Amino acid sequence: MMKAGDVAVVPLPLGGYGACQVGGIDADGWGTVCALDWYSETMPTLEELSSAAPLVLTHHNWSKGPERTDALRVDLSVPPPPDLVRLGRMPLLPGVPRETDSYGVWENVPLSIVRQRRWDLRVPADAKAAYNGHIHDPVTVDLGGGPLSLRATTHDLDLPAHLPRIRWTALDALPRLTALRHSGPDRGLAEALTARPLIDRLTWNDPPGTVDLSTTHLTTLAIRGTGLRHLRLPPGLMGLHLTGGPPEAVEAAEDGRWVRLTMTSAADAVPDGLHGVRDLDLHVRGDLSPAVLEALTDLESLHVWWSRPYGWLLDAFDVSGFPRLHTLRLNDAYGVDASSLPPSGASLRRLGIDGIRRSQATPLKARYKGTPVHLTVQGAKSDAWLAANVDNPLRDWVDDDERAGAAACEAYASALRAVDRLPAGDPATADAARPILRALVEKLNGIDERYGIIDTLRREEAADAFCDLAQRAGVPDPQAADWLDEWRDF
Repeated sequence: MMKAGDVAVVPLPLGGYGACQVGGIDADGWGTVCALDWYSETMPTLEELSSAAPLVLTHHNWSKGPERTDALRVDLSVPPPPDLVRLGRMPLLPGVPRETDSYGVWENVPLSIVRQRRWDLRVPADAKAAYNGHIHDPVTVDLGGGPLSLRATTHDLDLPAHLPRIRWTALDALPRLTALRHSGPDRGLAEALTARPLIDRLTWNDPPGTVDLSTTHLTTLAIRGTGLRHLRLPPGLMGLHLTGGPPEAVEAAEDGRWVRLTMTSAADAVPDGLHGVRDLDLHVRGDLSPAVLEALTDLESLHVWWSRPYGWLLDAFDVSGFPRLHTLRLNDAYGVDASSLPPSGASLRRLGIDGIRRSQATPLKARYKGTPVHLTVQGAKSDAWLAANVDNPLRDWVDDDERAGAAACEAYASALRAVDRLPAGDPATADAARPILRALVEKLNGIDERYGIIDTLRREEAADAFCDLAQRAGVPDPQAADWLDEWRDF
């Protein structure tokens, strides 16, 4: 385990190296890890880092508060990423804090360094000045469909889908805008993004067949739809989310080496142009064959999420074709057998499973006992419990609190039975569903009041479960959203 004073080097998402130092460790084994104001093309030595200073955050909203170093409270019992290199120990550098109230994980360190470097090197001075300047609310903007009153501090904007043309100059009234949501044809989007380096996140629904974003400043891109065939990415992109069928071909820097890829269609292979991807999140609705990943020979980290339990690994996970795979995470892996997972002699160093049959937990622990693999197993459930609740979207709440989770599962199951008894296709069904849906929300309100279980993740799961039931009953989505906001206390 790392100790106070330890200095480590971290590879950065877009190339080069950063560094950090452990400032202090508390009695519970949590350490204060401070990023250093350092960048080099090659790995530095401990002597070179002896003159480094803590990284001070000044990008975006950090610039408007008191100066703070980039320090995080990290659980040191969790091994750091295998590509982190511990150089040694030295006295704390001036300004490195011994403690902090900000929680995080090791992976936050390189991302924070890259974000600050982007602000320092890529964002023009006039854009920074406008972002940090005095802002008067509200402002009136006209995107082409008439005047709209918006907060000048708006950072995330949903562009109108019905307008044939968009007045992109209207965005200049929103100096803190960093994210856009767009639908349909380009309509000048790529050109507008190229001219606005502060906008680094984009969600594009139903894009045309060819999309060229190569000259933009995006770091995160989400594409939703099935019509895209050819996609060109900017060199600074670090996150790509593909929902639906992936494009046939992608043009990305170094074959996608710097891109963390998220896909929601496991039946499709990763598209040409992204075979250099090292970090992949795969959302699966059924069985998964590792063969769809065979082109990703540089893969280092794989996270598989089964959105419907009892998905299987169709073949044993042969990692001989993935010589760099050091991290594997599986969620809701109730159909996975311990025998199908990588052998302990491979490159694997971290294996995390959240949601597995209890009968497989013991074989898993035996398989990796005494090996270099750090294994964590959470959410193990009995076959009997799964048989009753496997399709319940609130099933994982039982991992937080057994009684609260059981009550939430029963509340949803009761609402589902009531909705399914309503006459299908009857126009009155949506109105009849209102008291059923309200009763569900009131039960969840009571569960949260008693147990305090609904955090951000559980809130999203509850909202998704409610909206799915409403849709099942024929309630229009806007109406369902209004009901949920009106009734819920969580």
